[in-house]
Parts: sequence; C-alpha cells; structure tokens
Amino acid sequence: IANILVPFIEDGATLQLGIGSMPNVVGGILAQSDVKDLGMHTELCGDAYYELFKAGKLTNRYKTFRPGKGVTGIVFGSRELYDWVDCNPGVVIEPLEYVNAAETIARQYNMISINNCISVDLYGQVNAESSGLRRISGTGGQLDYLTGAAMEHGGKAFICMTSTFTDEKGTVSSRIVPHFNGEIVTNPRSQSYYIVTEYGAVNLTGRTTWERAELLVSIAHPDFRDGLIREAEKQKIW
Repeated sequence: IANILVPFIEDGATLQLGIGSMPNVVGGILAQSDVKDLGMHTELCGDAYYELFKAGKLTNRYKTFRPGKGVTGIVFGSRELYDWVDCNPGVVIEPLEYVNAAETIARQYNMISINNCISVDLYGQVNAESSGLRRISGTGGQLDYLTGAAMEHGGKAFICMTSTFTDEKGTVSSRIVPHFNGEIVTNPRSQSYYIVTEYGAVNLTGRTTWERAELLVSIAHPDFRDGLIREAEKQKIW
C-alpha cells in the first residue's frame, strides 16, 4: 500500500496519517523514499513522524499554515517520540476541535490525508468503526480530514486497507463488500476519493455508481472479484 501511495505524495506536501499500524508502515516507506520537505498537520503524532524527522524528510518548510511548525492534537508512541516532542519548538499541540476542523485543515496547501478503514462497499461507502453491528472504534478525525483535504487546492484524501482479512477461525474475507449489513458508515459515498489496496489505487471522485463498483472490484483481491461482479448485477448497479 505504501509503495502505491509514494507516487501521489509530492515534495512539500503536508501529511495526516490515521491511527493504527498502517501509518507507521507508510511513514517508514516515505522515510526511505525520494520525497522531501514534508510537513505535519495531524490528529495524532506517532512514531511515523519521528522516523520521517530522523530521515530528514519532515521539515515543515513549505507549509502554508503554521510554516516551520508541525501541528498535532495528540502525541502517542515510543519514549523516543516523547523525548523528541518534549520542549520542541517545531511541534505545536493544539486542541482537537481546532486541529481537526475542516476549515483549519483546508488552510494547508497540498494537504495529503491518509487513513485506514475496515471495509468499503461497492457504492463507495466507508466503514472504519464496526464489524457488522459490533462497534470496535470511533469516528475520530477521519471525515474531517477527508473534507479538509478535498477543500484545499492540491489536497488529496486516501483511504487505505488490505484487500482481505483473516478471522480467528482462519476464514479469509474481502474488505470490499457488495453492501453493508448494519456496519457504521464513517464516510458517505459522496466523500470517498482515493481508495487504496495492495492491488492499486482508484479515485472515485465524480464517478457514477457502476463506475465506482467497477473501480473497486479492480482493486479487490482476485479471489473475490467474480463474486463481487455477480453481487453488483444482483443489486442492479450495472
């Protein structure tokens, strides 16, 4: 996933990496890439940002909002991360209602928002909060960053996920599903932009329902694509 994202992230971009293990993977890949002069504006500052700083990639040099300063609402990670942030004039911690406000995010040129999710249906709705009716997370700032990044000139909003997951019984299931069955819709289909799996990245902006389904099937795991097509036909998507 991270290797797919790197070509989309330009020099001088400002990053928001969502909570979880995925941000650390993306941060590690970016730290080894040719991208430079990245900025930070994020809900949660984790070890990924410290790795980017150590690699000389995180400079905040070209930020249009709070230039020279990395902005966050929460710091959570290793002892090394806390030592780096402590009394660091280059890191500003602000209240989350300010950091996560779409109008605040939209003040940052070339804003790149990267978040994880649990599943996406063929209409482009995104679930990042529940497994069926079982709630496992909160909304967080995900929709705020999708909105803010989309509002800003040059901004891009990514939702990233593995194409499949394996449950405790060893059953493999697709994260791209025909439709939701009680799952919480974190992001409406009207605010789904780039969706990424290890099989590629697609941009759903301005797409019709059948185009969205076709694009999402193209980045699903190959073992599930025929089944998703059959379900799309049953749902009269095309």
